Amino acid sequence: MEKMIKSWLADPWALKIIIAVIGLIVIRIVIALAVHSLGRYVKDGQTRYRTRKIITFIAYLVAILFLGIVFKDRLGGLTIAFGVAGAGIAFALQEVIVSLAGWVAIVFGNFFATGDRIQLGGIKGDVIDIGLLRTTLMELGEWVKSDLYTGRIVRVANSFVFKEPVFNYSADFPFLWDEITVPVTYASDHRLAREILERIIHEVIDEYSAYAKRAWKDITKRYPIEEAMIDPVVTLVCTDNWIEFTVRYITDYKLRRATRNRLFGLILENFAATGGKVEIASATFHLVKAPPLRVKLADKEE
Repeated sequence: MEKMIKSWLADPWALKIIIAVIGLIVIRIVIALAVHSLGRYVKDGQTRYRTRKIITFIAYLVAILFLGIVFKDRLGGLTIAFGVAGAGIAFALQEVIVSLAGWVAIVFGNFFATGDRIQLGGIKGDVIDIGLLRTTLMELGEWVKSDLYTGRIVRVANSFVFKEPVFNYSADFPFLWDEITVPVTYASDHRLAREILERIIHEVIDEYSAYAKRAWKDITKRYPIEEAMIDPVVTLVCTDNWIEFTVRYITDYKLRRATRNRLFGLILENFAATGGKVEIASATFHLVKAPPLRVKLADKEE
């Protein structure tokens, strides 16, 4: 056994392999300790997640650099070959390289973070992981109406941050403007209808408005953007068939459907309580069966 160990140590190639293995183990232990200590020194979840990803990326770079230093004398004669092969690999893996650049842009450019609701590469969903090559989303929409999960987990290449717009629903301003339209008959009391709608909209939306105003004030300090109408508003137009009220309001980006449901429920209840003074308008189509068609052909005289 002792002779075998001495023979290994005498072989430069075997010695370099042993050094490489020991070095990789040491790097792995140091990285594991660094990741484990994050919870003690970094309390914010998003910062801890990003730091862990950056440490992992640095670990790969250090490991590659370490192996290159250990085996540099063995790789010296292959420099030209590696240069030619590297050019071919770079061309073949350009999408991978762009995805890595996209990861750097996402992490350091504050495009989005885990937990954000975004649209990336034509896919809308909540970010559940940001990898070196792909961002993982819990998908929203598709065959499911409104902002509800479909159950599918989608992985989108990070390169899409350079190819298409990135829509972020929650990063700097976690509220959305939404609208509902309420058609009312011309026979209805439009003043009473407006009064009911304004009362309901303030009852439901005022709880969001206070938070939204503070968030908007913060965003105007960061970006040169004009003041916006945060308070809900009710407007009307006259159409050929009915009076159409439009209710515009602001709501939490995750509660858009729940807010609509609550608004429509209260509107129907309050309109019904007016005793016919305000009624919802609708278009009615009556389909009738076509009358039987009888065709009589005259006898042709010869």
